[in-house]
Amino acid sequence: MLLLLENDCHLFCLNKIFCEDNIPRFTLDIENLPKDLPVFPLPGVLLLPGGTLPLNIFEPRYIQMIKDVLSSSHRMIVMTQPIPESSNNLDIYKLGCAGKLTSFEETLDGRFLISLSGILRCQLINNVDEKGGYRRMSIDFDSFLTDTQPNKEKIERDSFFKTLKSYFDIKGLSADWKTIETCEDEKLITTLAMLCPFSDAEKQALLEANTLNERAKLMNIILEMSVFGEGDQNVKRH
Repeated sequence: MLLLLENDCHLFCLNKIFCEDNIPRFTLDIENLPKDLPVFPLPGVLLLPGGTLPLNIFEPRYIQMIKDVLSSSHRMIVMTQPIPESSNNLDIYKLGCAGKLTSFEETLDGRFLISLSGILRCQLINNVDEKGGYRRMSIDFDSFLTDTQPNKEKIERDSFFKTLKSYFDIKGLSADWKTIETCEDEKLITTLAMLCPFSDAEKQALLEANTLNERAKLMNIILEMSVFGEGDQNVKRH
């Protein structure tokens, strides 16, 4: 084990080969993308293009959703979040990320353990009739087709890692820094955005960032705010 990020809620391991590889891209038929897809609103969960999201599916309506997706030609689901403190629990963020169901296991008690691979972001438009009990919406990919293209940007690593190390210290997270520093830029930012215990609104803001550098700069601000905020609280406790 070369890299371990761990706290009470998260356990994530990377190896050196994973870190050095670039994020793979699916080959898509852009002209024939789905017009509507199942939508899975899940608080505190972020899927980004190029990321991999493991999920434990146990609610009957979402078990039916997985069965329906497995029988489809695209095997895609849109991940989004409910809007925090909304007066209507059906209110969701209208920008989500479509992921392809790339692996699944059905357990003896009827659950599904699945992995979604993030493909590209999409705008959620209108509800579509669905008899399976889960939500289905019409979608628009047109503004996000660049998500399918290889990344060519580089982030400013020195200041980012300085802030990240402070954040890990204050959150009680551990890592093999020699390994994490070898991680390719896009894979590093994508993995940290999905893994770190950011707020729902912060995760949504990271999803809405349109380039790698925008996402990295925003994450650096979020990390700094958390470090300064918790540092002030520790001072007040003493």
